[in-house]
Amino acid sequence: MTDQVTTDPLAIGLFSEIATVDQLMRARLGKALPRGMALSHFSVLNYLAGIHAERTPAQLARVFHVTRAAMTNTLTRLDRAGYVHIRPDWDDARQKFVAISPAGMRARDQAVSAMTPVLEGAMRELGADNIRAALPVLRRLRTLLSTDE
Repeated sequence: MTDQVTTDPLAIGLFSEIATVDQLMRARLGKALPRGMALSHFSVLNYLAGIHAERTPAQLARVFHVTRAAMTNTLTRLDRAGYVHIRPDWDDARQKFVAISPAGMRARDQAVSAMTPVLEGAMRELGADNIRAALPVLRRLRTLLSTDE
């Protein structure tokens, strides 16, 4: 006799839909972004634009749940494009701080404008009430999944 694991079809359905929506969203938004901008670049610029403060690469890696190497790669590309300023920590030269540049803010705003038709179309089809109802569940799921085990 073999042990068969039974998983709630509702849970499988939820995670399957989230994974598919993630893939479709990345593809759709990726096409809408300005040439040369990846979704990861936009995400970092959008985050920095929203906090109006500097962060270390390590802090950004934690926020985005990526390795430091992955974040360093993203920041290097953003720095080369002139979208972020990276400066040394005056108290600890081993550490750096990252802030969005004026060019980065313009690029972020351009990306938001390019993505707006996609986002507005989804809002129109789904309706604000449905989105308001879904957000708490998705945020709670994110919180559950982001805790270290």
